[in-house]
Amino acid sequence: MTQRLSGTLAEAGEFGLVAALTSRFPQAADVLLGPGDDAAVVRAPGDQVVASLDMLVQGRHFRLDWSSAADIGHKAAAANLSDINAMGGRPTSLLVGLAAPPELETSWALEFADGLAEEASSVGASVVGGDLTRADTIVVGITALGVCEHGVVRRSGARPGDVVALAGRQGWAHAGFAVLGRGFRSPRIVVDAHRRPSPPYAAGPEAARLGATAMIDVSDGLLQDVGHVAAASGVAMDIESSSFDVPEPLQAVGAALGVDPLRFVLTGGDDYSLVATFPPDVALPQAWRPIGRVLGGGDAGTVTVDGAAYDDPVGHQHFR
Repeated sequence: MTQRLSGTLAEAGEFGLVAALTSRFPQAADVLLGPGDDAAVVRAPGDQVVASLDMLVQGRHFRLDWSSAADIGHKAAAANLSDINAMGGRPTSLLVGLAAPPELETSWALEFADGLAEEASSVGASVVGGDLTRADTIVVGITALGVCEHGVVRRSGARPGDVVALAGRQGWAHAGFAVLGRGFRSPRIVVDAHRRPSPPYAAGPEAARLGATAMIDVSDGLLQDVGHVAAASGVAMDIESSSFDVPEPLQAVGAALGVDPLRFVLTGGDDYSLVATFPPDVALPQAWRPIGRVLGGGDAGTVTVDGAAYDDPVGHQHFR
């Protein structure tokens, strides 16, 4: 039964908060032992487990005046589940660390947990444990575990002649961030995309099954993340701008802010779309749109747009 609390974290106490949080995390069949012991026990079919860790820091990755606690929970989970997706995997479990000020209302922490649990359950994953501690600001650290039933897809396998393809929406979250940064709350659809992304969770395992040679999720900018694949694979890539349909909400934001809306698509992150490379003879399903090709020759790691260098910043970097 889901437990409720009122007051602040200091008033609830660590163990009262732990009990209320864990009551919100149902356990799936992959979990043999969930929260409550020194460690969880998770079933791992096959002989490999894929693991990833992300951190979200208040004021850096989210703002309390822009997003609800549930939105932040969804986004925190999505960022980590997407990394498993980008390996061609199926997420099974999350370990969550939460640091927060003692004066934070318990209602915020519980709403955050509800959002986290809802996003995890959407892919059949469970929150199996974690840790709580005191801090001056809210910091979330999540470790995601998963299995790759069709084999692991790395960044380093792209080959000249491969097709570069995209799954999921791209540029919406970046447009929402731009809108919020100017003090606006509309178009609502792009603001919601920033607050609560919708990764194409089914597309990662599908790409692995189809024989994708390389894959990455777009968290820091499409051109920047494609560049990581190109560098890891020792190839160059060209992206075709005509392959993108720039939707009306992005066009509206671009017009309002005086920027080319294609920039949101090419340099935006946080939608957690997937980019993968496929052999040219693979028939791509509807979820995947060809957006470019892998080139032979040229400088490894180079990514061009319509055959030319892209002069604007290609994405987000954390220490700049």
